[in-house]
Amino acid sequence: MEEEIREAVAYLRERMKETPEIGMITGTGLTPLTEDIEVHFRLDHQVIPRFPVSTVEGHRGTLVVGRLSGKLIIALEGRFHLYEGYTAGEITFPVRVMAMLGVKYLLISSAVGGLNPQFETGDLMVVTDHINFTGTNPLVGPNLDALGPRFPDMTRVYDAGLVALVKDQALKMGLPLREGVYIGVLGPSLETPAETRFLRSMGGDAVGMSTVSEAIVGVHSGLRVLAIVVITNVNLPDCMEETTGEDVVAEAYKAAPRLSALWEKVIEALPG
Repeated sequence: MEEEIREAVAYLRERMKETPEIGMITGTGLTPLTEDIEVHFRLDHQVIPRFPVSTVEGHRGTLVVGRLSGKLIIALEGRFHLYEGYTAGEITFPVRVMAMLGVKYLLISSAVGGLNPQFETGDLMVVTDHINFTGTNPLVGPNLDALGPRFPDMTRVYDAGLVALVKDQALKMGLPLREGVYIGVLGPSLETPAETRFLRSMGGDAVGMSTVSEAIVGVHSGLRVLAIVVITNVNLPDCMEETTGEDVVAEAYKAAPRLSALWEKVIEALPG
């Protein structure tokens, strides 16, 4: 895989004048997060060597490089998921590419279901920890020794300093912000009432079908990882309401302007 990563890196470096500081991944319905980027170039995923191709509604399927809040950023406008049939290694391939390009920070957004009964639809939540319940791990197989250790430490996946920075910026903006534990599941089926009770009993505040594998590879690659997610529906097991993919996309789009404003402040405040 290392050779494949280097091939994609070489393709992108030919088009870059500078090394990006920040890598960003947007999720379902959240591609508006990149609309304020001063674009240097934008590419379809399918033209980048070895890149997967997104097949999910609400994911634009492009990569953009440009400036946001004065900093050079490389961003995925849409991501890839295990339930699309990709392996964990394939869906995290772009994170490897970002790391090899030289980014320092990995900023992740996604749409999630709320497990904490105190949460409301439309809430933003900064992730403080996760539980990998996907049934797989992106580090399975031969270790890429040039990129990271065989057994990376996971005691501080989501950088405490960056979490504090998000909370401080949200407070200055007067923007309500939740914090909690993200449980990653395989999908694509949504949770049953019994599964919701179980996931909540495990200590989860939100559940989603992405983010966890990307964060693991980010840590393995030595990046400082930060994730802010949108609660697009709240799972209340005693009175569960039907949720569709269209509902999730619609709620994510509603929250995107607030999340975009927060990300811009956070990116502006990131240490150089």
